[in-house]
Amino acid sequence: MEEENNWFVSESNYEYKNSVVDKSFKFAIRIIKFYKILIERENKYYPLFKQLLRSGTSIGANITEAQSAPSKKDFINKLNIGLKEANETKYWIELLKETELINEKEYLSVLNDCTELIKLLTSIIKTSKENL
Repeated sequence: MEEENNWFVSESNYEYKNSVVDKSFKFAIRIIKFYKILIERENKYYPLFKQLLRSGTSIGANITEAQSAPSKKDFINKLNIGLKEANETKYWIELLKETELINEKEYLSVLNDCTELIKLLTSIIKTSKENL
């Protein structure tokens, strides 16, 4: 009976098999939580925070969409959109830091994760283009 229930996925072992999908999903969760903190802290900057939320969560959505792309070109296109969203997210993070809406610790923490996604996406896109 125990073996029959192995197909269930518990929260403790819920991870995507694909590293970039997993990292982008976890990054989106961080961005949502960060957004909630920022809104509570300084509600009047809602439009800026909303931009960070939109672009930061869009990265993973595009990466996930790329996983079921019907062709290699479409796969690369979806990843390029994810990369554009990651670069936009980096812009908003840097803007929030320079305008002192986030502190150095928050900045470095979120920026490091975003930069890691940019590097991963750049590498995957480059390799995919070479293998066309």
